[in-house]
Amino acid sequence: MSATKKIKRIGVLTSGGDAPGMNAALRAVVLAAEHYGIETVAFRHGYQGLLDNDHVVLQAKDVLHILQYSGTIIKSARCKRFKDAAAAQEAAANLDALAIDALVIIGGDGSFRGADHLANHWQGKIVGVPGTIDNDLYGTDATIGYATAVNIAMDALDKIRDTADAMDRVFIVEVMGREAGFIGLGSAMAAGAERMILPELQKDKPLTVAALVKHIKRVQEIRGEGSYVMVLSEHQWPGGAVALAEQLEAEHHLPCRPCLLGHIQRGGAPAPADRILASELGVHAIELLLNGEHRVMAGKKANQCVAVPLPDTWQKKNPLDQNLLRIQHEIFNPVKKDRRTKTD
Repeated sequence: MSATKKIKRIGVLTSGGDAPGMNAALRAVVLAAEHYGIETVAFRHGYQGLLDNDHVVLQAKDVLHILQYSGTIIKSARCKRFKDAAAAQEAAANLDALAIDALVIIGGDGSFRGADHLANHWQGKIVGVPGTIDNDLYGTDATIGYATAVNIAMDALDKIRDTADAMDRVFIVEVMGREAGFIGLGSAMAAGAERMILPELQKDKPLTVAALVKHIKRVQEIRGEGSYVMVLSEHQWPGGAVALAEQLEAEHHLPCRPCLLGHIQRGGAPAPADRILASELGVHAIELLLNGEHRVMAGKKANQCVAVPLPDTWQKKNPLDQNLLRIQHEIFNPVKKDRRTKTD
């Protein structure tokens, strides 16, 4: 492969919220770099490690058997100070002192903003790898960690359904995704939830308690006594699932229980889809660098590896699948189905 400048040494870091599959991506970066005769220097604790010059050289033997582990062996962190120009200049000086030619950033939109900021103060090449459970980065069909997060949420919802059926209760399950409802939509559909409260659905017409109670009671009228499971994306209701459950029980006498999945969605062994995606995109990132690419994200679109300009990943919107929304809201909604039957 050709490049304008031969790359002999790269840096790599994992930044922001950890995502299942980050280790698999790190492994792929190191193995691909070694394959092409490039040395890899890993920075611990994300951008903070870049500022502290906390680094270690990684070889294939150090990463061969880490793809099945969640989290990240080089740690991750958020670094507010990195937004300053002085911090980026300090990081650039550290990279130059270590003779780093290029840097691979594994993370989400905040990490990519940091990468683009660094590019204004450093002459080396930068490529991002999408590692975030939120699946909210434009330009790639999936992000590393999303499939595992949905699988974990679905598993919890399945177990909650068992106890909800036994007691004829309403359960509100709060999942991550304060600004993007991908986990909410995916887990709700996979587990057959009766309701979803997602950021995208709240913007045009926020759900009210009255409308929610009406839907719960109508579902019970149509299907008979039984469970009702609702998926709530975090920060979409004042006080979250706990406050909503208390309100439904106190004001409307509905037996309701909240369940906050929290950070368990970030843990657990990465799903096969995340291991494979991470492996492919880690290698793709190295090959993009060898081809002279800079300030891009290594993504996958329509089964093809692509290079996406970093600013596009957060400036452009990655929309929810409208067909999945239609199916969940209309086809699988017993209330709407009942209305259709009566009017036909």
